[in-house]
Amino acid sequence: MTDRSGLSRRGLLAGVAGVTAATALPAVPAWGADDLRPGAVNRPNLDRYDRQIVSGLSSERALEHLEVLSERIGPRIGGTASEKRAADYIADQLDRFGYRTRLEPFPVADKFLAQITDVRGLLPDDLCWQAGAAPGGKLDVTVEGPVRDVGPATAPVWPADPAVVKGAIVIADDTAAARPAFVAEAAARGAVGVILLPADGVFPRRASAFSPSGLTDAPIPVVGVAQVQKRLIREALAVVSSLPLRISTAAHRGLISNNVIGERRGLSGPAGPIVMVSGHYDTVTGAPGANDDGSGTVLTMELARVFSRIPTDATLRFALWGSEEQGLIGSRYHVKQLAQDQRDRYRAVFQNDMVATSWDPAVTYWLLSFTGLANAATDSVRAAGQRLGYDAQLVGPVQRGASDHQSFQEVGIASANFSWRGELAPSFLEPPYHSPEDTIAKNVSLERLQVSMELIGCATYAVARG
Repeated sequence: MTDRSGLSRRGLLAGVAGVTAATALPAVPAWGADDLRPGAVNRPNLDRYDRQIVSGLSSERALEHLEVLSERIGPRIGGTASEKRAADYIADQLDRFGYRTRLEPFPVADKFLAQITDVRGLLPDDLCWQAGAAPGGKLDVTVEGPVRDVGPATAPVWPADPAVVKGAIVIADDTAAARPAFVAEAAARGAVGVILLPADGVFPRRASAFSPSGLTDAPIPVVGVAQVQKRLIREALAVVSSLPLRISTAAHRGLISNNVIGERRGLSGPAGPIVMVSGHYDTVTGAPGANDDGSGTVLTMELARVFSRIPTDATLRFALWGSEEQGLIGSRYHVKQLAQDQRDRYRAVFQNDMVATSWDPAVTYWLLSFTGLANAATDSVRAAGQRLGYDAQLVGPVQRGASDHQSFQEVGIASANFSWRGELAPSFLEPPYHSPEDTIAKNVSLERLQVSMELIGCATYAVARG
């Protein structure tokens, strides 16, 4: 296939080189087929089919893809140019592996984004500074000025000297009800922009960047940042007399998102069974998405590479969903297009969402079913976990949706989501979740990624062999 974007793997990785040279990457795991895996209770007891999968997997190859997605491309907001770059890159790789690859386009809602630039280099540069822009604020503009902190938007403390605010970027603790009046007053006092700061999330969660709603025709740009960005801006203000920032806002309209699907027909022929491995490749605003869900994306890509050389009875499909973060839009669109005879062919769908966090408490590998019931996907992963010595770390099936497995289970297709999370509950997610800190260096364990690839790879082969 001709490269759809002009961004080949070679070109993208050339751009990554300068980034990764300064980034502390996680250590690449190395263990033999029969070695005890990290955190496992028992040594593995692999069959010859498992060994075929395990011996072919490479976390180093997966890391190369992850560097492109999260470091070079960065946030991949559904329907925007960055998501399309990622889709083209993934499709190019599946083509290279020999799959029949296609993009499946579908419309999505407008997006309103902002970029914060540190003019003097006073803020840390090892995390993302994308933010959300208010659709009711000034869009497609760039403003620059010193930051002035006025406290809570509900009761701002304005400087006595009006000149201090004029030409400045005002920051304040956000409250939705106070936004319209606060922004209007900031503009009236001569501020060139407003940065709204979210309330802190309840540990371990941290607030994400957001596009402030409730404004109409505000004369200045208004942006919403993430909790970590709020902290870093205020910490800088505590030690410097002036913190000049530049804010650029952009409206992205008339958007088309894409699913990326690669297929290799099985030995059973065009009417035979189907097994699918999938993840979503888009992100929320402001998040590089290394773990959510760059990890599930590169797991899917690496398994596609390994299975490209292994005959199976079932047709294999490797799917990366667009716009999952907006409400499972891509996978639901895909399922809606499937005729009933296609749906009936599915043996199992293995959805992988957040499979590599380095957060220490994420010691449980959750088997998440939208119905809460076991099916071919959960059963085969549990069996693979037993053979790999990981039975004690696997919990489930537990009832939970909120990822693309739900789209398939809603129409009766055996599917489940697989993820490393805290042991208390599947809602117990790492602090960098949906955060600018969801980077390779801050939130990825290649050991957990390798184990996830082995679990899903062995389970997939067991189902696809027939």
